[in-house]
Amino acid sequence: MADVPKPRAIGYVRVSTLEQAREGISLGAQEAKIRAYALAKDLDLAEVIRDEGLSGKGLDRPGMQRLIAACQAGEIGAVVAVKLDRLSRRTRDLLYLVEDVFQAHDVVLHSLHETVDTSCASGRFFLRIMGALAEMERELIGERTAAALAHKRTLGERLGTTPLGYRTPGHRLALEPVAAEQVIVQRILGLRRRGHTYRAIAAKLTAEGVQTKRRRRWHASTVAGVVGYAARLHRAL
Repeated sequence: MADVPKPRAIGYVRVSTLEQAREGISLGAQEAKIRAYALAKDLDLAEVIRDEGLSGKGLDRPGMQRLIAACQAGEIGAVVAVKLDRLSRRTRDLLYLVEDVFQAHDVVLHSLHETVDTSCASGRFFLRIMGALAEMERELIGERTAAALAHKRTLGERLGTTPLGYRTPGHRLALEPVAAEQVIVQRILGLRRRGHTYRAIAAKLTAEGVQTKRRRRWHASTVAGVVGYAARLHRAL
């Protein structure tokens, strides 16, 4: 009797910049787990697609788009990921992948952490439950963070980085002006009043060797931040 061909599979791994240092979340660790799983499940792992340094809040990632295209072209029969949130952190995106990409093209999803196998009804149901719980958890974290920031504001604590032109003398103390940095701020504002673009101002400061608050190169966004803070300060006076 002829051997039954193994299902052709593609592994998918992703890590965002903030997750790079987390134990067990690296691309290498994810790929190793996927290869071991494919071997145990007798899957023909054709490749492992990587999205490095990219958020999981959407599907507009090069690797993810390549994975979707492979499914739609009928090139594979299975997708393997370490966790569902490697595919997406949004429930609606996960459901789109499962229903409109994987199921629509007879592709089975395997997720190691949640033990999901969408070839059966229980696996598909479990996926929906896990996705909904993950989204609720993120919303709760967002609510707690917002409450903590609001509490800090009521205590008079400063939030965020110290802007160019000022220094923070101590905990819960008002900002103090820095004379040398104020000169740079006034120059930026003067150039802006004369019609220079943020990009032009950044290029000029960089060419002259002027450094930012963090001793880095100037960018249009950096200049915009200086101008924006000065405008907010002026309105508050």
